[in-house]
Amino acid sequence: MTDLIPMGPLGTPDPARATHGALTLTENTALMLIAVATRPGTPAPHPLGLHLPGPGLWSQGQGAAAFWTGPGQWMIETDVPDHAERLRDAIRSAPGARLTEQSDGWICVEVTSDAGAAPIRALLERLVNLSPDQVAPGHATRTLLHHLGCIVIRRGEDHLAVLAPRSAAGSLWHLLSETASRQVPVATV
Repeated sequence: MTDLIPMGPLGTPDPARATHGALTLTENTALMLIAVATRPGTPAPHPLGLHLPGPGLWSQGQGAAAFWTGPGQWMIETDVPDHAERLRDAIRSAPGARLTEQSDGWICVEVTSDAGAAPIRALLERLVNLSPDQVAPGHATRTLLHHLGCIVIRRGEDHLAVLAPRSAAGSLWHLLSETASRQVPVATV
């Protein structure tokens, strides 16, 4: 009998992790993603008790978060071991909405800074052609990183998450690692 070993998007059984100066990149293999869609003209539901955010925004609730992906569409983020039960909870709490688990279709890389916001801002300046307001804490936006379509979520001053299609996992990890490794050390005053 074949013994199957679960692997993350980067093809390893354990999440990838790399530190470049003040920045640490970590593959988030525990993240569950649920797409939520409503019919035109229907009010936004409150799946898992979340107040779903407007365009360009990310909101966090009790054990879950969400970001806007289009008119009447959002993505819910949660990290629980029992995905099937969590999906059932989400469906029960959002009657009339269409929910689809998307977890296996994406890679998420969490980027944290142990030197405050400056290294994250410097990384963003090298990665995206967006104004600082569009990637401020509490914001999420779809954009290009080099050639790769991604979703950039600013979870906090010193925390950034980047989501990309799973098929581009290696490319995303490479571009984030290369860009982070070229960071100029942040001077402390």
